[in-house]
Amino acid sequence: MRLRQIALVARDLDRACAQIREVLGLDYAYDDPGVGKFGLRNAVFPVGDTFLEVVSPKEEGTTAGRLLAKRGGDGGYMVILHVDDGLAARAQVGRAGARVIEQADFDGVVMTHIHPKDIGGAILSVDSMPTHADWKWGGPVWRDHARTDVSAAIVGAELQGPDPEQMACRWGEVLAREHERAGQGWRIRLEDGGELRFVPARDGRGEGLAAFDVAVADPDAVRASAAARGLLDGAGEVVLCGTRVRLVAA
Repeated sequence: MRLRQIALVARDLDRACAQIREVLGLDYAYDDPGVGKFGLRNAVFPVGDTFLEVVSPKEEGTTAGRLLAKRGGDGGYMVILHVDDGLAARAQVGRAGARVIEQADFDGVVMTHIHPKDIGGAILSVDSMPTHADWKWGGPVWRDHARTDVSAAIVGAELQGPDPEQMACRWGEVLAREHERAGQGWRIRLEDGGELRFVPARDGRGEGLAAFDVAVADPDAVRASAAARGLLDGAGEVVLCGTRVRLVAA
């Protein structure tokens, strides 16, 4: 089980994508036509062999649009985990009593979206693919455009809420993973050094995906690039699409 993709939501997709390119040094972005059924546009950037997605409503009444209103602007939207056996992961979701809000099975892909109200924090998806290299949500040619000179990989996600221990416990039940104490919050460890963190909500925006971790070659250079564009918060952290970016030295 590995953290493979983080999705953010933005009112202005083009602006968000430009900032991501400039700060994180990413290149190609895939426009996935499959999100149109949800009333969305999107762009998916390969970050090494992980992915950063931005979705944006193109019509009224979308889940993404309601989240923008609820949390007062751009922010975190979704966590996607890559699992070896998507059907087994889906069965575990059912055993844990969580609702599946969307699922798909095609061409060796097994996708399962879990209702955020049943786990807290964000939409979670557990997906399997024919092979590790065949990540369908990145498009057919993502491997030709994956850059690692600035940003190497997404390695963590941080979810906030009023009761982080309860949220960590619930995610652990759904994923059949142990949770453990970590600083002021809780953590679920994933493969390849990745992790999901659960912390108290302190920014006044309520429950949600508050931050994600990116392994970068030069954190100071990335931070300077963000500062030049007014994309640092009061604590000096990079903020993209309303979401804090924790820089980890690659």
